[in-house]
Amino acid sequence: MTRIEDLSRSLVALEQDSTLIAAVEMSAKSWLVGGLLPGVQRRPEKKLSVDPEALLQLLQRWRAEAEKQGRTITRIVLAYEIGRDGFWLARWLRARGIEAYAIHPASVAVSREHKRAKTDRLDLEMLRRVFLGWLRGERDHCSMAAIPTLEEEDAKRPGRERQTLVGEQTRLVNRTKSTLARLGIRGFKANLRKAAQRLAGLRTVEGTPVPPNTLDEMRRDLERLALVREQIKQIERARVERLQQAPELDYNAMVLFLARVVGLGVDTADTLVQEVFRRVFRDQRALAGYVGITGSPQQSGSKRREKGLARSGNARVRRALIQLTWRFLLFQKDCDLVQWYQARVAVKGVRKSTMIVALARKLLVALWRMVETGEVPAGLKLRPAV
Repeated sequence: MTRIEDLSRSLVALEQDSTLIAAVEMSAKSWLVGGLLPGVQRRPEKKLSVDPEALLQLLQRWRAEAEKQGRTITRIVLAYEIGRDGFWLARWLRARGIEAYAIHPASVAVSREHKRAKTDRLDLEMLRRVFLGWLRGERDHCSMAAIPTLEEEDAKRPGRERQTLVGEQTRLVNRTKSTLARLGIRGFKANLRKAAQRLAGLRTVEGTPVPPNTLDEMRRDLERLALVREQIKQIERARVERLQQAPELDYNAMVLFLARVVGLGVDTADTLVQEVFRRVFRDQRALAGYVGITGSPQQSGSKRREKGLARSGNARVRRALIQLTWRFLLFQKDCDLVQWYQARVAVKGVRKSTMIVALARKLLVALWRMVETGEVPAGLKLRPAV
């Protein structure tokens, strides 16, 4: 079942005499590139504009410089910290024969001094150092991110856009309620279709109509709310059409399989598949760590305490998973996982909010095994296959 892809260290033996190593400290306006050249004592650094062609030319120039010293370069490797620019540079370089890697910024150890010097050159030197250790196969220097294809990145966009729009919808509704509350008006439902038509009939607590500027403001908010709702419906319709057109594709089949679970809708199933289950995980610990539902213990000498959830993983998935777990308690009462939870919270002093996270971790692992092997948890209710 478990497919192993260890990105915490390089699995290729490093031949440093024939390998050109480069690291890039990236910013919005410029790139600072540093290299380790076989046969060259100095460590060259070059500041470039944000231009991949210029970066490629620099690497070729450094290659020629190493070959002048009698070294044959058979491998060029480059790394940069993943950030705003994402993965496009790694894909672009790999298509041109350069081994490109994206470093998880959180996996690089930094000084804990209260005031420490931080410049692009110091950061570049740190990247070169940890990247060299990673290439040597040593653990715990840094971890690399899996480079997704353009199609894999694009598949996440509808779900992420929908979540953004749902948040915008909630913000507009709350804004309208708050505006009316200042005038003493309560009970107005901005979610209704005819809400805009009912604005003119509202009266303040003094018995006067809503002031004209406030009325115009709320009308514009309700117009934006209607537009946001329509865009959410468009995304949902497009998702259903995609699933209906190609239900046999691997990831579409995963979504349809998960959507058969009672209490788990297509939106949550699509989020779990696109954000989590399309990735390769070493084991269930790596899976829970990616979502950020593992503990963060602190131990020093005889002092031990638990600081709560690490929250270092995918926050988008973590929120959806916690919401799913609460629904799970309502729709899957006969499932062994729910009965395990009920037995734990029945003990005096055990907090439900703590145990719901433990249940969420168990549920995530169970759903992962479902899509990987088809193993259905005992007592889980499924809808009939369409």
